[in-house]
Amino acid sequence: MKLEIARGLFLLGAVGVTCVAAAAWHEPKTQVIAPKNLSYCPLPAQERRVEAMKTDEDLLLFMFGLTQGARSQS
Repeated sequence: MKLEIARGLFLLGAVGVTCVAAAAWHEPKTQVIAPKNLSYCPLPAQERRVEAMKTDEDLLLFMFGLTQGARSQS
């Protein structure tokens, strides 16, 4: 096969893959989500509250202990 034919086939394949990728690419547009756009019932107001997570005071000490215990004794 001549080099020109191989280059042409490669270029044709690359353009074909690019066209298929461009056709399949879907990027959602920027929009505000409002209750009228939803197909389901939104949560009631009292359920939307997010409880503040309480941090564990001993978590840092626990992580330090795990790293110290993972070391080899050599």
